[in-house]
Amino acid sequence: MITVYGIPNCDTVKKARVWLAEHGLEVAFHDFKKQGVPAELLPAWLAAFGRDKLVNRAGTTWRKLDDAVKAAVVDDAAATALMLAEPSVIKRPVVHWADGRWTLGFSASMFEQGASGAPK
Repeated sequence: MITVYGIPNCDTVKKARVWLAEHGLEVAFHDFKKQGVPAELLPAWLAAFGRDKLVNRAGTTWRKLDDAVKAAVVDDAAATALMLAEPSVIKRPVVHWADGRWTLGFSASMFEQGASGAPK
């Protein structure tokens, strides 16, 4: 089973979900807004991507944050606290592929590799 983590109205999440549906893949969707951020998975995400990629510093949510809040994100603990408080700051989608791999964001080529189980 493939699990997509994100926010349903995010354009990138929409593209990813459409791609997966068009390829006939069975997918579970975890909605950050309704189900919250799975805190138990954040250490794995941080290990896989690093906080500089996982925390979307180019997004609207980040830009709206107070400068002191932004400046405080100096380690994984601070990044975790921010992601739990502001789920929209997480780059999306986070995808857990059936073979156990994680990917972040969307591109057709990355998803083709993920769907086939090929290495990243």
